[in-house]
Amino acid sequence: MNFDLSEDEEMVKALAERFVVDHYDIESRRRFLAEPDGFSARNWSLLGDLGLIAALFDAEAGGLDLDATGIATLFEALGRGLVVEPLIENILLAGRLFAATAPEPLREAWLPDLLSGRRRIALAHVEAGGRDASGWIETRLAADGTLHGAKAYVPAAGGVDGFVVSARLSGAPDDREGAGLFFVATDASGLTIQPWRMADGLVAASLRFDGVEARRLAGGLAEIAAAEELASLARAAEALGIMESLLAETLEYLRTREQFGARLASFQALQHRMVAHYAATEQARGLLNLAMVSWGQPAFASAVLGVRAFVSEVSVALGHDMIQFHGGMGVTDELSIGHGHKRLLVLSRWPDGPDAALDRFAAAGG
Repeated sequence: MNFDLSEDEEMVKALAERFVVDHYDIESRRRFLAEPDGFSARNWSLLGDLGLIAALFDAEAGGLDLDATGIATLFEALGRGLVVEPLIENILLAGRLFAATAPEPLREAWLPDLLSGRRRIALAHVEAGGRDASGWIETRLAADGTLHGAKAYVPAAGGVDGFVVSARLSGAPDDREGAGLFFVATDASGLTIQPWRMADGLVAASLRFDGVEARRLAGGLAEIAAAEELASLARAAEALGIMESLLAETLEYLRTREQFGARLASFQALQHRMVAHYAATEQARGLLNLAMVSWGQPAFASAVLGVRAFVSEVSVALGHDMIQFHGGMGVTDELSIGHGHKRLLVLSRWPDGPDAALDRFAAAGG
């Protein structure tokens, strides 16, 4: 089986790694998180200039049409650098969903700016009444064509220019049919945006719609599910990159830190735990590889659910131990260990937790 990267994939990987080297260390990451939107606007503009934003779109929309291997490779590299710019939520999920469902006039007005990084949008789908990434939708389109309702959890919503919103056209909140997609600009009348910080420091928002005018998009829950499939793959790849980074940093610490007159790496109990986490990381890589080679096949969806379910559990366990091995310093903002663990917590529980991910994998025949 050939795992060699194509020319485009090698280029994207090299650009991502260079971006990390040139712009990221723990001090800069802390500074980026402290910005109002939870990331660096300058970095976002640079990602647009480098073509890494446009690369995530289909060729028909002006992108590189990356397959699962290209997407996983890119986000694993960004994960190793603990990059905070929200490419998954704003581009891979919301951006691609918009490009696939927007009518031509709206698409022409917004898509070029999305590809260049001049504008950002987020997906407003999950509501307070839903659990574990369910299709629960209470937000409704009224008879006058305006939206009424609320979206409790919209990740990467800080400073966005618009939202792709799911709303009910008919039926009960938990019906799989009767839901549609709409586009709402941030400055729309009747829209209330309440920002808040997630556990990893990134900015999310809660939205309230009180008679908000919206543009109808094509599709519904099926289109969201298709977009979420690639986003889940990217989240798993990012988590793997973070796991590799935390494991390498902790190994270096254990090799240099002395306690009771001996290097910590010489203690057998710590050796065993490090080996266990190394094995889990390699298992995660094997499952990610399975998902990549399943691209374009019916087994792809199940493979993505499988790697997500596995990584969600083992990544948090790894983060816990890497903090423990560093002692009290492990939880501070001065070390990347705590930063990585917080990000792993969010990745493992959004849009659902490890148990729910495993249940969905089993239901898919995994």
